[in-house]
Amino acid sequence: MTNEIDINEENVDEDLKKKADFCKDKCPVCNRAREGKKISKFFVKHIDRKVCPMCKAYEEVYGKKAYE
Repeated sequence: MTNEIDINEENVDEDLKKKADFCKDKCPVCNRAREGKKISKFFVKHIDRKVCPMCKAYEEVYGKKAYE
């Protein structure tokens, strides 16, 4: 018996895109960091982008750091 899970790549890509769009458009912390607010940028750069799945998706989809 194998424990393989069939993952539909289209759904993964859609979910990743949705998370990245949330980070881009709706996340108040990331939006402030991209505007250049120092505290938000520090938080996203050093903490949030390493923990938050939305920030990770943003970096993977758009090829930029979440605070840039």
